[in-house]
Amino acid sequence: MIIDVVKRGDTLWSIGNQYGGTAQQIAAANQLPNPNKLLVGQSLVIPIGAIQHVVRSGETLWQIAQKYGVPIQSIIQMNHLTHASMLNVGIELIIPAKTYVVQAGDTLGNLAQRFGTTVREIMRANLLAQPNVLVGTRLIIPFPKPTIDVNAYIINMGETGGREVREVGEHLTYMSPFGYIMQADGGLSSIQDEQAIQEARKKNVAPIMCITNFTFQDPGTTLAHTILSNVQLQERLLTNVINIMNAKGYRGLNIDFENVRQTDREFYNQFLQRAVNRFHPLGYFVSTALAPKTSGEQKGLLYEAHDYAAHGRIVDFVVLMTYEWGYRFGPPQAISPLNQIRRVIDYAVTVIPRDKIFMGFQLYARDWLLPHEKGQEAETFDMQEAIRRADKYNASIQYDRITQSPFYRYTDERGRQHEVWFEDARSAQAKFDLVKDYGLRGISYWVLGYPFPQNWLLLENNFIIRKV
Repeated sequence: MIIDVVKRGDTLWSIGNQYGGTAQQIAAANQLPNPNKLLVGQSLVIPIGAIQHVVRSGETLWQIAQKYGVPIQSIIQMNHLTHASMLNVGIELIIPAKTYVVQAGDTLGNLAQRFGTTVREIMRANLLAQPNVLVGTRLIIPFPKPTIDVNAYIINMGETGGREVREVGEHLTYMSPFGYIMQADGGLSSIQDEQAIQEARKKNVAPIMCITNFTFQDPGTTLAHTILSNVQLQERLLTNVINIMNAKGYRGLNIDFENVRQTDREFYNQFLQRAVNRFHPLGYFVSTALAPKTSGEQKGLLYEAHDYAAHGRIVDFVVLMTYEWGYRFGPPQAISPLNQIRRVIDYAVTVIPRDKIFMGFQLYARDWLLPHEKGQEAETFDMQEAIRRADKYNASIQYDRITQSPFYRYTDERGRQHEVWFEDARSAQAKFDLVKDYGLRGISYWVLGYPFPQNWLLLENNFIIRKV
């Protein structure tokens, strides 16, 4: 599977013909709102048995061919290379997938073992409905890829939340309904999470109970202090959490305390240790959500009480909330800018084990009115709507190389200017590459309910998703 960017004059037919795919396959893979009209700058996933490799300094074609286990001649032919010894640094090569002809006695199980992949990956790459293959069948052998954990938060409950989990559950390790709000007496609010948990079980997804201290109306600073400064209230809260987890079948806990005072930082660390001491003997894991810090001394109510080193030492894993730079009440900018995410991870890996870190990734787009006025709220919607809106207003999609994020501007029917930031196949791939480069445990999505078909295709193309 590769990524291409629409150029002037491109059609689905011409793109499919270029890569050996079909217009129908490309339209289906990207769920294009208007297959008859491609937008210049639009990013497309091309569902073929190939991947892209960016040539690095010192690499030779022989080394690249060895890395992927494919013949040099296949790479030369696929990329129309005339001088195989001359590779420019930064050029993108298309690497065709390895193929294998099934022999007598072969099974998908022994082929998966031989080629370092899984039966599920071979079936997916070859669109097999059953794990049975005939002698003489030519199979695409998937490229080796790392195994990661994937979490997704949901905010819609009841049947809607259940449907969201059902639709993408095959791509998830964990699912976290957000959230149970703690009360000043150690109690918890109730949420209708039963259907989401039921669908999670069907998809072999482990549900994580999430507790928090804030609402849209209350930052929760005082409430956090009330609980964190009182051991008796903490014990009561943890007992209530355990009772709910036992009753509903949760597998672990995610603690998302935000806007906590710096003076409550040590209290928060002690609470985490208390939670771990109670939950581990019961077979439950404990995780936390952390504000995106770039240093241990970072100031501000969001950051100061989040002790990265302590969380990394105490809990089983952490979710870095590496999104919301493009805040709905703030000025227009990339919501999950790669350069900012990299700064957060650069700090995080110095104090938290890499196999405990989930990188946060948002699943929605935003549209800001221009000029931006303080307190003015941007509109939030899904990536498909971002493309539909660009089409409607004949906007030119641009790609910011620093943030690795697409954006565009348009003028509406009332003459007002807008700026839209969203995600596409290129920006998703850049984030997946970051997870691989840093060797992180996985990815955590905020939040389900916003369709983004390219994301899930590329996620499976880059990783094997662990099931627990």
